[in-house]
Amino acid sequence: MIELGWADAAAFKRGNDAFYEDYLAGRLDIDAYVDFATSPWRGRTEQELAAASERFVDTVVRPMLLPQALALVRRHLDAGDEVAVVTATNDFVTRPIARLFGVGTLIATELERDAAGRVTGRIAGTPSFREGKVERVGQWLAQGGRSFASFARSIFYSDSTNDLPLLERVSEPVATNPGPALERIALQRGWPVLKLFT
Repeated sequence: MIELGWADAAAFKRGNDAFYEDYLAGRLDIDAYVDFATSPWRGRTEQELAAASERFVDTVVRPMLLPQALALVRRHLDAGDEVAVVTATNDFVTRPIARLFGVGTLIATELERDAAGRVTGRIAGTPSFREGKVERVGQWLAQGGRSFASFARSIFYSDSTNDLPLLERVSEPVATNPGPALERIALQRGWPVLKLFT
């Protein structure tokens, strides 16, 4: 957004850094964050947004895709596992990332749209954040007539203490490149700690 001239670099960085600090501390106001994060592009045309998304994927996301992360997801897919990307980040940003990983199910924070299809800056439904992740995964499973109990094994990979509700709900929680707080919890509880990058 900054490179496109849609946001002032210094002001946006200040705001984003403050929200990220709140996220790390476990006190993020996700409604306020979604309003902030979408404000630079909400008035853009569909064509502008499609071009920006493609540029973001090509210049930011693809260079960050590490072979070991892709291989981990591929092992699950090849094994026939039911795989979903479950993220607090909004669907506009994360849909193309899920596609790059070859994952067809995305459970993200959905953005509310007005009658004309424009993003309003508000969240539609339950955000996929903290306890909301458990609720949203449960809803997804229920759509197929299943529940958490339908699976002998369930694995969730996360780097944040914000994901403790879902980490504690699955049978095999994995701390993946965790922040210091989650790494401490993982070590105390004997959860695997996976380092996909340094």
